[in-house]
Amino acid sequence: MSTLVVAEHDNFKLKPTVYPVVQAANFFSKPITILVIGYQCHAVVQAASQISHVEKVLYVDALCYQYPLAETLVLLIAGLGSSFTHILAPASTFGKNLMPRIAALLNVAQISNVVKIINENTFVQPIYAGNALATLKSFDLIKILTIQTTAFSPAPLKDNNSPIEKVIVQNSVQTLSQFINRISTSSEYPQLETAQIVIGVGRGIESQQHFFWIEKLAQKLNAAIGASRAAVDMGLLSNDFQIGQTGKVIAPKLYLAIGISGALQHLAGIKASQTIVAINQDPDAPIFQIADYGLVGKIKEILLILCQ
Repeated sequence: MSTLVVAEHDNFKLKPTVYPVVQAANFFSKPITILVIGYQCHAVVQAASQISHVEKVLYVDALCYQYPLAETLVLLIAGLGSSFTHILAPASTFGKNLMPRIAALLNVAQISNVVKIINENTFVQPIYAGNALATLKSFDLIKILTIQTTAFSPAPLKDNNSPIEKVIVQNSVQTLSQFINRISTSSEYPQLETAQIVIGVGRGIESQQHFFWIEKLAQKLNAAIGASRAAVDMGLLSNDFQIGQTGKVIAPKLYLAIGISGALQHLAGIKASQTIVAINQDPDAPIFQIADYGLVGKIKEILLILCQ
């Protein structure tokens, strides 16, 4: 028996989330197969075959799978996955949308946001907005897991390529959903989930003038910019930049929390950061309780000094 990793990609390249999921799958000490489903995604297949620990790459190339709609993918994955003991995907929007449907079709439970694998049946996941860890055991014949990618190091590459096997399927899928359009958010800054330095902005950033200096600092540090839920609600940034329990979970080497009070929902997304620096006008802000370093003062004045 072996482990199946469902690859997240855009038909041109693998998402960075795939590599830590493969590393997590390696904890089972079983052969690992990567499943790539898409259309004209040959570069993705080749990249998947170069990941260490991967024994085989299965790929499906059909026009109906050009866009990764869960409704079109789920029947195919559930059919192929019935011969595996573990099926893994990242705990990203892609994985969260897909894996519960597969679990329902296979009549098994899904285990979400796994941060540690103890053995093939026992897993650890955060609960209560990351304030506690739950250890749970599953006796299902097939385990459906979403992996918190910040909890595992990325799997390295290898010199030789794994065998590639094409799966022939029909070129049409009947579903009640249909892809209409995609609106992509472009940014000149590093990707939030993989950036080494992240600047988080919160309610304390009261104006676009403050945000201008945030952007200056991000350019100076080559940092990604994220936001708390409060900053998103204020319209400073879109939902794509939200960090926290209902946003993105990050693990940078340095996290600068500027004008962020430190709500539990936000802290759940930044706890894996190696170093947290909090900048806030309120000396009693909860963010200082978990910060490694803290600066108390007027945010604009501190930003002007940092940007020099």
